[in-house]
Amino acid sequence: MRRLRIVILALLFAVLCGCGSPATNAGTAKGLGPTKALTTVTVGIMPIPDCATILLAQARHYFEAEGLKVETVTVQGGGTALPQLENGSLQFSIMNYPAAVMYEQAKPEKMKIVAPAYQAKPGTFALMVPKNSPIRSLTDLRGRHFGVATFKSISTVTTKAALKLAGLTERDVTMSETPLPDMIVALENGHRDVAWMTEPYITLYGQKAGGRVLYDVMQGQTEGLPIAGWATPTDYAKNNPEQVAGFPRAVMKAQFDVAMNEQLVRSTLPDYTKIDAETAATITLGDFPTNLHPNRIQQVADLMLEYGEIGAPIDVRAFLLPLPALTHTPAPPPPPSPPSLPSSPEAVSAS
Repeated sequence: MRRLRIVILALLFAVLCGCGSPATNAGTAKGLGPTKALTTVTVGIMPIPDCATILLAQARHYFEAEGLKVETVTVQGGGTALPQLENGSLQFSIMNYPAAVMYEQAKPEKMKIVAPAYQAKPGTFALMVPKNSPIRSLTDLRGRHFGVATFKSISTVTTKAALKLAGLTERDVTMSETPLPDMIVALENGHRDVAWMTEPYITLYGQKAGGRVLYDVMQGQTEGLPIAGWATPTDYAKNNPEQVAGFPRAVMKAQFDVAMNEQLVRSTLPDYTKIDAETAATITLGDFPTNLHPNRIQQVADLMLEYGEIGAPIDVRAFLLPLPALTHTPAPPPPPSPPSLPSSPEAVSAS
């Protein structure tokens, strides 16, 4: 009997120890195995739809499945994130393609785009003015003060394309860098006459303050323009091949999910932007590409050459890494809700 009690106590002790082992349980729960530790990577994001798939991949544990723990920090733009990528405080960041082109020209082979993020559609990027602004068309822009997200970016390239239609150039206006979250205040207090905006700020400004869209900058030669991808330093890619393969695999799973069901973006936006769920449900979304198509991205470099942002042609294939193989079946979008039926014969006759 005494020996039996000892055996039972030993088994109970083993069970209790197993239940109290957070490392083992956490690893097994996420499908990582009991001993595999997560590698922490810091990722620069912006409070715009482009970055929604990072939050979605976190929520669905796609990064953890690749052995990664993602910590996000907010950056003003791709160009402003470059020093943080260089000094190692960021391992990955959202990167608009103009900034990538400029960086390739200045420092060849020092940065790589590892995954796509966002592509324009009509209504996703615009020049906006206050409700009572005297500016009514592009021909009224001479001498005006523009707010742009960052210099040498998608905002300046598309603004220059719009000015060209009015026979103007950047020398006929003033441009100042203005963080996207500050654009509405800058317009309303008169510090800017015109602001380059993206969603959700376009919808937010229109609904909350009556702001007017002066011109959709994604039309004509900029229609369907690729906007941004996810970047990492070349040295980091060489020294950390597992992380630089795992990160885009996780991102691409989320990109495929969103391509099937854009409602995932709308439900994620309130988690990292200052936009409420009601507004998120009404904004215009762009595309979330599932490939890094060099010919499309080359359009950006060619436009930059045309508008004097770069002094010589750039082949974008120099900074594009091939996407890793991916096996992922995204969940289909939910079926539409059935139409509501009248609850009584009286309701039928009343209609």
